Amino acid sequence: MADTRSFDPPHARIRDPETAPESAEAPGTASAPPGKRPRAALQALGCRLNIAETTLLRLELERDGFDIVPWGQEADVCVVNTCTVTGQADAKSRHSLRAARRHSPAATIAATGCFAQLNAQALGNSGLADVVVGNGEKLRLVAHLHAARSRDQALAPYVTAETPSRHPFTVPTQALTPGTAERPPGDHPAPEAAHGSWFDPAALVLTGEATRAHIKVQDGCDFMCSFCVIPLARGHSRPRDFDNLMTEAAGLLQAGVRELVLTGVNVGTYLHEGRTLVDVVDALAELPGLARIRISSIEPTTVPQALLERMADPTHALTPFLHLPLQSGSPAILSAMRRRYGARDWRNYAEAALRQVPDLCLGTDVMAGFPGESASDFADTVSLLESLPLAYCHVFPYSSRQRTAAARMEAQVPSPVRRQRAEVLRALSERKQRAFHQRQVGRRLEVLCEGAGARSPVAGYSANYVRVELALPPEVHRAALRNRLLPVRVLEAGSHAVVGIPEGEPR
Repeated sequence: MADTRSFDPPHARIRDPETAPESAEAPGTASAPPGKRPRAALQALGCRLNIAETTLLRLELERDGFDIVPWGQEADVCVVNTCTVTGQADAKSRHSLRAARRHSPAATIAATGCFAQLNAQALGNSGLADVVVGNGEKLRLVAHLHAARSRDQALAPYVTAETPSRHPFTVPTQALTPGTAERPPGDHPAPEAAHGSWFDPAALVLTGEATRAHIKVQDGCDFMCSFCVIPLARGHSRPRDFDNLMTEAAGLLQAGVRELVLTGVNVGTYLHEGRTLVDVVDALAELPGLARIRISSIEPTTVPQALLERMADPTHALTPFLHLPLQSGSPAILSAMRRRYGARDWRNYAEAALRQVPDLCLGTDVMAGFPGESASDFADTVSLLESLPLAYCHVFPYSSRQRTAAARMEAQVPSPVRRQRAEVLRALSERKQRAFHQRQVGRRLEVLCEGAGARSPVAGYSANYVRVELALPPEVHRAALRNRLLPVRVLEAGSHAVVGIPEGEPR
């Protein structure tokens, strides 16, 4: 239920962003102590695409003169990049906005993302957010914050939720050499110039995120599955401008990133001026400093043979990792979901990939309790998953979404049954993951090491996405391994990670 409390926002609000004065004061400065930089806190909910976008928003705020503080600390601006893929995601989005109001009562609270896109006016009217910016304008959030800061306090909450464009898009990517070209605090671009604004890859190093970075290559979807609200929230499928994408990638590598994770709503549909996702992968692989490319998730019908060939090539940066959504193993349910393949088709895709790509990590998404799913339909799903050497399953109980075809279907499965079936699938996933990890014992994996606390082990991920915790002798300098590729011999396997010892020099 919506939060209907009355709210008298603490920050002045204003005119349309197209008429915002260039001298508008940075949001949050009213509550920042004199002589100190304003603070911003950000939280990304949901998918890896939201993570990639939130990183860009954070960098934009830093370049606009903000200090970024951890979520939960008092800030002058709090940004929640919301999600709406399930009812639980909606609840988390509302909870995060309420939490921001509690820990930063004087802050400007900004909501963006998919939940904000579909519930823009309701969010503003409820008092959960002072500034609501939908997906069409998400990457111009800083410009809208400036516009909102100059607004007359008596006006309604600042809300914009334009439908995302069908056209190819760009993101802020004026890559800077680390340590150069400082931008004066408060020297923000006019809103219409926001797409030419600042991206500083050096900031990733300072925040400890230089090992791996998510990079947005595509947005939107045209597939219109009957259960999915995301095409309504993010619009039609559209690619990112190829040169714009490559500029950001080069900047990330300059900052020390070793692995790029390609994200989008439907990345396999990427097509920009004749270039496909394969062309993106090949171009990225040529950039100096890149060790790995990983595709976050890709629809089964959009995986070309050329991608599998590159995954199988040990000299190519594309990792042997394939997240191939299934959703259901029942032909009848897949048809009702409006998926573009049958159960036998998906099995063929999976088996072909496993056959062609050595040591492949094959994961999937699966839904429990879709409308009309019988015990027999569910058994078909379990049987299909059991029959393949999957590495893991992401399990989702069906969640009814307004404005989708599935929400209007009869024979809705009772919630307790959905939850029980989801638990069965999660237990199956744990068995699959343990078995996948067991198959790594005795093998030599190359691990991209990440940071570790004083009492936690140094850990990282192999190319085929196995989490590896390192058993290190006392003389090894732990900090020196961060962001290095280290050969490791796997000694033992657990449910969520394996343990190994170094077997060679890091690079």
